[in-house]
Amino acid sequence: MHRLASSQEFGLVLVVALVTIILASLAGSHPDRISGAMVNNFWNANTLVQTATDASFFAIMAVGATVVIISGGIDLSVGSIYALAGVSAALLLRRMHGAGDVTIVLAGLGTCLGIGILCGLLNGVLVVGLRVHPFIITLGSMWILRGSAFVATKAESILLPPPMTAVVKAPLGLGGGLYPVPMLTMLAVTALGAIYLTRTVMGRHVFAFGGSVEASRYAGLPLSRIQVGVFAVSGLTAGLAAFLGAGFYGSASSGDAQGYELYVIASAVVGGASLLGGKGSAIGAMLGALLIVLIRQSIRTLHFDQNYEWIVIGSAIILAVVIDQWSTRATARRLANVRHE
Repeated sequence: MHRLASSQEFGLVLVVALVTIILASLAGSHPDRISGAMVNNFWNANTLVQTATDASFFAIMAVGATVVIISGGIDLSVGSIYALAGVSAALLLRRMHGAGDVTIVLAGLGTCLGIGILCGLLNGVLVVGLRVHPFIITLGSMWILRGSAFVATKAESILLPPPMTAVVKAPLGLGGGLYPVPMLTMLAVTALGAIYLTRTVMGRHVFAFGGSVEASRYAGLPLSRIQVGVFAVSGLTAGLAAFLGAGFYGSASSGDAQGYELYVIASAVVGGASLLGGKGSAIGAMLGALLIVLIRQSIRTLHFDQNYEWIVIGSAIILAVVIDQWSTRATARRLANVRHE
């Protein structure tokens, strides 16, 4: 219990719970159209599932981006990978007239994941091969990939076939306009990400690489493979998010996920990932995404000016980094005092 209470995730859970309670208390209520009973404007199934759905698209990408950040890198291209993967799948499916429903879904999923992995591998190979900081490489690829999506579609929004939308928006027995597939996928990706980072040799290598490159080199770890691998994971999660997003909204365009880089990095950092590397978790990334969406929901529910959304999220990033730096320095001082004793 002490270990659980002292974890970063436990603190985030408390913050998310506190924001949820405040929202439910201040949101007010409205009469249900069918039963006439009073329903809380926030604490109801529709709003809660929709909030989780809104978080799921960039929470999934945040899990992959967290792997990159743990390794000491950063990926600014996730939103552009999302857009390119989505439009690539849409363009392919538009040509598949008469194909079966299963074929359409598998083709869409395979294209999104394939494009995501290829873009991630490209980022990793360029970082390793050119020995340029990931910030510069992914900043460049962000524009290249977004531009490629724009050229391929000529800025056109492309509709997705109904079978793909039917899978992503499957009610799974809930009814009432509730579509839990993105939310359940987010939970599954978070669980897999947590297992990858904490229970596998590859995950431990990522932490070691982010903690100390020199120590990892002396330990004989495959540094280039680790660095390429983390960007491939980030691209994979962006491709999966693109499949879910395109299917949920029924279309794909070159402008999709514009600005998601801020949300993804903010989710990872608020979730406890250190931009210095060596620290972070998949669960923290998901909780960070939920917290950011709750902040956005608070602004809308309480009828504040939505232009303040960016100010609040930016402030949250700075605050999270400051707290992380303070915690790191406090830990270092405590360890130094123990050695002197």
